[in-house]
Amino acid sequence: MKLSVRKSRLLGEVAIPASKSHTIRAVAIGSLAQGDSIIKAPLVSGDTLAAVRCYRALGAQIDISDAGVWRVTGTAGRVGKADKTIDVGNSGTTLRMAMGSAALSAEGQSTTFTGDEQIRSRSLGVLITALQELGAKCRALDNNARAPVEVTGQLKGGKTSIEATSSQYLSSLLLCTPLAGGDTEIDVTLLNEPGYVQMTLDWLDEQGIEYENEKMRRFKIRGGQSYKGFEATIAADFSSATFFLCGAALAAEEVTLSGLDLSDSQPDKAVVDYLRRMGAEIAIGPRSITVKAAPLKGIEIDMNETPDALPAIAVVGAFAAGTTKLVNVAQARGKETDRIRCMREELGKMGVDVEELPDGLIITGGRPRPAQLDGRSDHRIVMGLSLAGLAIDGECSIDTAEAIDVTFPDYVNLMKSIGAEMDLTNQG
Repeated sequence: MKLSVRKSRLLGEVAIPASKSHTIRAVAIGSLAQGDSIIKAPLVSGDTLAAVRCYRALGAQIDISDAGVWRVTGTAGRVGKADKTIDVGNSGTTLRMAMGSAALSAEGQSTTFTGDEQIRSRSLGVLITALQELGAKCRALDNNARAPVEVTGQLKGGKTSIEATSSQYLSSLLLCTPLAGGDTEIDVTLLNEPGYVQMTLDWLDEQGIEYENEKMRRFKIRGGQSYKGFEATIAADFSSATFFLCGAALAAEEVTLSGLDLSDSQPDKAVVDYLRRMGAEIAIGPRSITVKAAPLKGIEIDMNETPDALPAIAVVGAFAAGTTKLVNVAQARGKETDRIRCMREELGKMGVDVEELPDGLIITGGRPRPAQLDGRSDHRIVMGLSLAGLAIDGECSIDTAEAIDVTFPDYVNLMKSIGAEMDLTNQG
């Protein structure tokens, strides 16, 4: 599909949908728990539905007939053998979390995972090695450290070290090791995106899981524990809110984002601070954030904790006076696409002066011009590029816009509800 965007003036209030990251963690823990769990206000998207299908295949009973309340009957940690290969679609979070869960299956019991072309291009080597060191058997079927991957139980515990270029590797281990037979020690030699690990730890804390955390550099987790059924309401998603925050900073008379809780551990809440430093007018209310457009200036941002925000912030930088430097975010090259390279190329099509760094971008702000853009089948690139169209005279179009459904199916409708001139059409 193609997304067409024209210059707009945004005004009104929009309710931000639930967090993808929290929803998938809730599905995983509910599926491993003893008893029943109730997940209120989950995100319904391609990624979260992939998690539902995956954990059903591992033995959990998950009722999503009511989109506002999902009900999960867990496996009590006794993960079953999937009848066929589990396809996680485009959900890297699901794949990595579920690999750890599948390692809890009975000794010698195997589960195979695959995904779409993007998923099959992303490395799993660090997680494969760690699971093997903790007693499971794990191998890439094509001997390339990528999916398809086979995981064979049983996780026993022990010692491992992990270079968490993606926080999902460490989160996967933290979710599965409390259910291992023995204790586990994890040395973390590198950790990107620590805020997402904190989200996982918050779930463990709610479950009463016993562990020691030495400044995110070493973890000791007691084995033989269990998860219990729970009832939880999923917090609104700051990753999704990023596009409304940035769009409002570029083109809003006044926009209020409701449902956001700045006390939540989601790392992308830092986007609020980034935009304030760039000059946007932002007011914080009880569970709401109000943004007005204002003249913006370029700044330097260490984006290591917020790689998902790179596409949107890069677009904001294209309209800011002076130079914007986005640095320390090399892991953005290993997402659904190489987002650093892709954003350099797509902003260049709009006449923006962009320098590509090994770990980021240097963007010289100016007057971007309309262009036909390639969304690269990456939901965050499509949505990020759409923001440029809101502030450019003329029309921008972005292809592969169907990728938005991975995390934010209502994106276009919610943008249109506050005045965005956006239309989705089938590509011909």
